[in-house]
Amino acid sequence: MTTDIRLARPAEYDEVGELTAEAYAADGFIPEGSDYGRTLRNAADRAAKAELWVAADSTELLGTVTFCVPGSVYGELARDGEGEFRMLGVSAKARGRGIGTALSVHCIERSRELGYRRVVLSSARAMTTAHRVYERLGFTRLPERDWSPRPGVDLYAFSLAL
Repeated sequence: MTTDIRLARPAEYDEVGELTAEAYAADGFIPEGSDYGRTLRNAADRAAKAELWVAADSTELLGTVTFCVPGSVYGELARDGEGEFRMLGVSAKARGRGIGTALSVHCIERSRELGYRRVVLSSARAMTTAHRVYERLGFTRLPERDWSPRPGVDLYAFSLAL
């Protein structure tokens, strides 16, 4: 089956939000007592304030990623001349099919289209599977931009020069 990467459609926002939250929850990446699950489910807001991309085949959504355009409230690390992506999630049934890699590559290409010199992202310390994907794509750690949005949640920064 062919997988297409395209902007999410408004009729899909609820499904995209659930897919994202379920992907994070399945791996234990929604901290206890956090409202991050609500943030992940709010795909309509991400689509309005950033670019909400999906990977889909002819029958279902397989994954999603939020690409943060300049000035987006969803941007956390990007500085002038840098693209950023976050909230990458792949459905449980689509894992192991290269969907996360394809969405990451799409964000790299999108950054090039927009003339950025670098792509950056944050990833929780425990997201080692994602780290391996990013490293295979050429991302390197950017420890001077590591940060913590709340106690007990430590985020590693990664970057890729374009």
